[in-house]
Amino acid sequence: MAGSEDTSAKPHYMGHRERLRHKFRQSGPESLHDYELLELVLFRAIPRRDIKPLAKQLLERFGSFSEVVSAPDHLLEEFPGIGPSVVTELKIVQAAAAHFTHGKVKKRPILSSWKAVLDHCRTSMAFNDIEQFRVLFLDKRNTLITDEVQQEGTIDHTPVYTREVIKRALELSATAIILVHNHPSGDPTPSQADIDMTKTIINAAEPLGISIHDHIIVAKNGHTSFRGNGLL
Repeated sequence: MAGSEDTSAKPHYMGHRERLRHKFRQSGPESLHDYELLELVLFRAIPRRDIKPLAKQLLERFGSFSEVVSAPDHLLEEFPGIGPSVVTELKIVQAAAAHFTHGKVKKRPILSSWKAVLDHCRTSMAFNDIEQFRVLFLDKRNTLITDEVQQEGTIDHTPVYTREVIKRALELSATAIILVHNHPSGDPTPSQADIDMTKTIINAAEPLGISIHDHIIVAKNGHTSFRGNGLL
């Protein structure tokens, strides 16, 4: 009938999705804006909606793609249309990134793969909203034995128990460790408490033949290496 609507026509956003997928395949992820990469992730969880506005709102709120996928569940779910299934898709991306960077340092001499170590630490915890203290345990060849979260705390503090760090190093027969924690404030500058805590662990570890290679603070605005800054 003349003048009637074609109800079989695809919604306008479906064409956009195909164009964006084609752009990704043909030109690679470097060609995409953060909001476009975020759209590609969200397509799977939100199949029947124009999600470009949502992707841009998330980036405006959290700042970057990395910060969106690392954002706490309850903050993500404040956005209309974001429920558990969407949060799960975002967290899968975060987990995949952490596993990828961890694979680059696993079973390799840590000191010759320092950039990979920093990338792994930043991916794992730089954008967390609470402080987290983790330890990389190394063998006599400076190869990673394991990477473990020791403690989680609050927005500006996490308790560190020197005895537990040393006990775990002895259990694993580690001969060296790297301390890592994050600053949710975004500023990786070490506090006096950070410096004092590091000295306490060094004093406990060295008589047992355990070296402290470094203490790294990661944050969304960068990182600080204690060794690189003459604090070890």
